[in-house]
Amino acid sequence: MHILAIDFGTKRLGLAWSDTTLGVVLPYGLIEKDTLPQKVQEVATLLKKEKIDLVVVGFPVSLNMAENKNTERVQKFVFELQKHITQPVEFFDERFTSQAGDAAGIGISRDEKAAMVILEGYLEREKLSS
Repeated sequence: MHILAIDFGTKRLGLAWSDTTLGVVLPYGLIEKDTLPQKVQEVATLLKKEKIDLVVVGFPVSLNMAENKNTERVQKFVFELQKHITQPVEFFDERFTSQAGDAAGIGISRDEKAAMVILEGYLEREKLSS
């Protein structure tokens, strides 16, 4: 199964990719588009091109699990994206992913690292629940 994780930001989307048969999570670049429709179109095109089976999107909530403006932005992005794709989309709690990504070293963007942490956490959760 091919999975794409997205760390949604107002300026950039950080991407990470995994093929579950290989058991590895890799950075997959950035999407730097100005408008929500441009971001949605770019992701939809990528999903089709790369034959992605599942999308995992970081879900931003505060420490006490309260939703905020970023939560609303992510929900709107996913709502619009689902109009253009057939793949399922799942949310994964992204608290502390940027900080964990910062600790992961250098060589790729903070946004890609955060997406990798989201995807690694998602895969670990799925492994534990099966």
